[in-house]
Amino acid sequence: MPVVELPAGPVEYVDTGGSGPVVVLTHGFPMDHRQWRLVLPDLDGLRCVLPTLPLGAHRHAMRPGTDLTQAGQARILADFLDALDLHEVTLVMSDWGGPAFVVAQDRAERVARMVMVSCEAFDNFPPPPARPAALLCRAPGGTWLLTQLMRTSLLRHGRHGYGSMSHARVPDEVMDAWFEPARRDPLVRRDLRAFATGTPRRSTLLQWSARLADFDRPALVVWAADDTMMPLAHGRRLAELLPQGRYVEVADSRTLVTEDQPEVLARLIRDFVGGPED
Repeated sequence: MPVVELPAGPVEYVDTGGSGPVVVLTHGFPMDHRQWRLVLPDLDGLRCVLPTLPLGAHRHAMRPGTDLTQAGQARILADFLDALDLHEVTLVMSDWGGPAFVVAQDRAERVARMVMVSCEAFDNFPPPPARPAALLCRAPGGTWLLTQLMRTSLLRHGRHGYGSMSHARVPDEVMDAWFEPARRDPLVRRDLRAFATGTPRRSTLLQWSARLADFDRPALVVWAADDTMMPLAHGRRLAELLPQGRYVEVADSRTLVTEDQPEVLARLIRDFVGGPED
């Protein structure tokens, strides 16, 4: 994969190329571009750019001292858009809602549209089922232990682990790719810990979320009807907060709509963005 050097460090990305509208697809924690592997085939005609952000599945550690909190990650994403000189971007987030904070960081000048797919919002950072993992990362040796637990079927596929995020079973080879970098590299574990323990206080999260009212461009909020991590009320509330927000609910899906209803999600994105044939 190509790599772009940012002030934070090297960031790998996938770029499908083409002259169609630019769609930047971001991923969850700790995931990478493979989260979108089932959606991409139905997004032909669009230029899809998929960065692997430093959320724990990245293969190249960030520079020492890099801010990897929610605000820092939003700035890294904005720096990525700058480095690739991407314009009129449709910014898509799924699971991790931090990309929306580019608005609060006053870095959304390259974003023309926003799509929020069953993601963290308001004070739901991290969602309650993920909070034990964040607490474990605060303990000495806790991040290493978490990476070992990620090798077990109980955490990968159980109802108290990633199994609660989709009706479909995410293949183990995909999860291997997500979890191996942090297990093998202590510097990637350092980055994972910095992100997992860097969530700001509730009041700050709510202030940042309120800034979405300033995003006066088209926004699509897609929420999974069976989501147990991201409250349905948050999806509706986001659509009401965004001046041009529109809410769509997807049946028979949990948080990872990318796994449970990839064709539906691809159609929604295509219809929202438009394509060269429109």
